[in-house]
Amino acid sequence: MGGTPVFSGTRVPVQTLLDYLEAGDTMDNFLAGFPTVSREQVIAFLEEAKNRMVADAA
Repeated sequence: MGGTPVFSGTRVPVQTLLDYLEAGDTMDNFLAGFPTVSREQVIAFLEEAKNRMVADAA
């Protein structure tokens, strides 16, 4: 994917999740559209993003 971050084991860019959430869609809608991505992968990504945001703010 040309260096684009993707969910491990898939070709689904993490940006796609962010686009869904930004548009007001739910995580469940995203998962329904991209069945190769697991709920655990999405939660792990969001947790890591949260941790980085908190660390940057400190």
